[in-house]
Amino acid sequence: MLQHIEQKTVPYTQAQMFDLVAQVDKYKEFAPWCTASRITKWEGEDVFYADLVVGYKLFRERFTSKVILERPNQITIDYQKGPLKQLQNQWVFIDNGDGSCTIDFCVEFEFGNVFLQKLATTFFNEVVKRMVASFERRADEIYGQSA
Repeated sequence: MLQHIEQKTVPYTQAQMFDLVAQVDKYKEFAPWCTASRITKWEGEDVFYADLVVGYKLFRERFTSKVILERPNQITIDYQKGPLKQLQNQWVFIDNGDGSCTIDFCVEFEFGNVFLQKLATTFFNEVVKRMVASFERRADEIYGQSA
């Protein structure tokens, strides 16, 4: 299984970053390789299911995940179906008390296909870093440029 853990302090509030990450249906507007994103079903106010379509050149795959919101501290994303054997990621938002927050991001995944798993190992950290950076750029666009 591949794992990436990243911690980053950003000049945005805990609530701002939580709201940005929770808007899964907007990912298609800014997340690299995300060609479609939509929320398909809500279970109460804090749990929903979402579909993401990721693509690169001729490659296109659809993922369904369960998203659990623990406002404003944490978002947990549990993989439901798609081409992977397993996928889980978690965003933790820590209020720094000065208008900024620290984001603790962890993603783990595993392909069922051995060839794809070996290929993913080569590019995994770079892909995840680009994904995390896309959220920071999106925050800059929505909330104003970071210092």
